[in-house]
Amino acid sequence: MKFSQVLGLNHLKHHLTSSADAGRVPHAQLFIGPEGSGTLPMAVAYAQYLLCKNKGGENAGGNIDCNKKCDHLNHPDLHFAFPVATSETVSSHPVSDHYRAAWSTFLSEQPYGNLFDWYRAIGIEKKQGQIGVDEAQDIVRKLSLKSYEGGYKIMIIWMVDRMNSSAANKLLKLIEEPPQKTVLLMIAEDPGQLLKTLKSRCQILQFPALPESVVTDGLIQQGASREEAHHLAQEANGNFNKALDLMLQDSEDLIFEKWFAQWARTAFKAKGNRAAIHELILWSEEVSKTGRETQKKFLAYCLSLIRQAMLMNYNAHSLVYLKMHDSDFDLERFASFIHENNVREMVQEFERARYHILRNGNAKIIFTDLSIKLTRLLHAKPAQKMSL
Repeated sequence: MKFSQVLGLNHLKHHLTSSADAGRVPHAQLFIGPEGSGTLPMAVAYAQYLLCKNKGGENAGGNIDCNKKCDHLNHPDLHFAFPVATSETVSSHPVSDHYRAAWSTFLSEQPYGNLFDWYRAIGIEKKQGQIGVDEAQDIVRKLSLKSYEGGYKIMIIWMVDRMNSSAANKLLKLIEEPPQKTVLLMIAEDPGQLLKTLKSRCQILQFPALPESVVTDGLIQQGASREEAHHLAQEANGNFNKALDLMLQDSEDLIFEKWFAQWARTAFKAKGNRAAIHELILWSEEVSKTGRETQKKFLAYCLSLIRQAMLMNYNAHSLVYLKMHDSDFDLERFASFIHENNVREMVQEFERARYHILRNGNAKIIFTDLSIKLTRLLHAKPAQKMSL
């Protein structure tokens, strides 16, 4: 992958290429950015730039054979590590090498894909993947070997925030004192999950969400009309992966919208209605049958929708980007029930539920408890405005 294939982020491309051309390549770099911002494609393009000696620009020469190897993701000095778990094909001690073929396909077809897309690609969407000690040992072993082609050895660790503490501690010495011409490119969405000792050893590069115009142009390249691309880019809010999913009608947000609409309709009926309470319990059971990654993403979607509803209720329409695809669910009408007397508690309940899901709590109990609490909050009255 070349820099020209990475959407936008020209200031970061310039920083990376100019520092590489000047021979200033930090041995440990941490790319931090939200989903769909291009951290992974940027890391792959940067690795190719370093390995193939594309000095002065990726079209100014470089090693043609090297570029072909990188384009096909089979360069012997380019290594990858990413979250994995046991599956039908890997019964124990899973590491990235077990899924290398699937990773090459995923990276070729969905370079902006998220963690759930990856889990779905390898059939572990109902599990929580991680980068464990076995992976850390593999990383140390690979980087201790000599470079095949005499240049850099590069290890890209995707979603390093899913690395457990034992694995991170095992890599600290390597990160602090790596072999010569070794570069570690680590990618994270949630830096709060990283060990401070690991983060302090890296040069950090912050990635912003993509501008709407960049997402629009990217969708047009994928075959969307300009009008469709513009609307999808607004809804995606800087996330190119989400924009592509919406374009292909394959976004999990469409499923989440149905779940939320069903919950909201039932919640409005639930006050003093035993039958509706039973419906809420059934709804909780259905959501709890999905994988934990899906549940966490659903709770994040709910938080986003609640915030958007609050902005709409307070007439901050220029900040509202969310679009509802269910014609029977009126976001504006729902927004009138999100106000200063309940929004803070609602957000706290969603955050608490997400925390317990992350800690492997019983999903059925968590979602049942959340449903009943939110039903009560949804019926709270807004504060009375004082008249002068």
